[in-house]
Amino acid sequence: MSELTVTRYAEIPDSLRIGRAKASPNLGPRLLFFSGGSALNETARCLKRYTHNSIHLITPFDSGGSSQVLREAFDMPAVGDLRSRLIALADETDLGQPDIFALFSHRLPVESSGEAAAEFAEILSGAHELTRAVTQPMRSLILQQLRSFTAKAPADFDYRRASIGNLIIAGGYFSYDHALEPTLFLMSRMVAVLGKVHAVADVNLHIGAELEDGSQIHGQRQLTGKEVTPLARPIRRLFLSNGTRELSPQDVPLPTRNRQLIERADLICYPPGSLFTSVIANLLPSGVGRAVAARGVPKVYVPSLGVDPECPDMGLANQLGALLEALRADAGADCPVAALVNLVLCDAAHVTEGAAEEIAARFGIACVAADLTRPDRPGRYDPEALSEALISLV
Repeated sequence: MSELTVTRYAEIPDSLRIGRAKASPNLGPRLLFFSGGSALNETARCLKRYTHNSIHLITPFDSGGSSQVLREAFDMPAVGDLRSRLIALADETDLGQPDIFALFSHRLPVESSGEAAAEFAEILSGAHELTRAVTQPMRSLILQQLRSFTAKAPADFDYRRASIGNLIIAGGYFSYDHALEPTLFLMSRMVAVLGKVHAVADVNLHIGAELEDGSQIHGQRQLTGKEVTPLARPIRRLFLSNGTRELSPQDVPLPTRNRQLIERADLICYPPGSLFTSVIANLLPSGVGRAVAARGVPKVYVPSLGVDPECPDMGLANQLGALLEALRADAGADCPVAALVNLVLCDAAHVTEGAAEEIAARFGIACVAADLTRPDRPGRYDPEALSEALISLV
């Protein structure tokens, strides 16, 4: 087999880098992830043992799940993925804020709208045990955001299964003149986040897709195949949308703060998750592809395990091709592959020699096979193994 195809991870010297990272995670590398959804959360939670400097650029374009209720009620960006990553990266030791973490993580009852509304009222009054456990002045800061939320909430708002963390972020969004970043900064301090979490763009937009037959679909929820019937035709390309029409990437520039984070990253990762709505969605703002191409660090694609409903009949090479096409839409059609992705990191049990050889033949980059799963957790990455593999590449 060609040297460019499958390289065994065991051949890569790693013990020194891993040991150094675990000994001083506050000095750990700046691993940057273009991410969304929950697929990376377990790894993010584990990664705190190796670095407190990971960077997570998260899509705010979700329109399903718990974000759907807030988006429909308030016409605001999706905050569910941002909240879940903040929680994953929160300091869970006694040095952190365990009482705030517990409140932030709490979900209201799902069975009865009356019970859910009553429990939220108890939290808002300060009488709930989770609220009482939070000391001042943090309690007042949190209640201020929740009151800001209730001031905007319709009388018939459905609180069932609502995440208190989502409601706090939504309240902050209203308090800070419909801006996410000040709210995320405050939330990061509240739960002592060991890393950085940012929306890839602080905008209230959706994603859309052009399918193979030329038709368009607007809204992330319609694309994932999780809450509606999976797509019958492949996605040709993804774009930003105001909900009804396609927008130009130039209408949504990458914020300066996020460009600077990319410029300082020690490794850039396109992690597991729904390929189009969780990963490629983050590459749509103008400037992302150019910023990635300009940074000379390892750039790693870690494909999802199992079947991705967004990628019907797409093999590994075609998934990598879709990722590169999205990056080149900004970086330029002639941008070298290795400037955008220079390594594909796969679980050894989920990649074939044929797939690895196709990656090498089509793109000229290595496909590294590593033992990244455990027998007792089939179909899911082992957080420790994936964390150490990424640390070893820096």
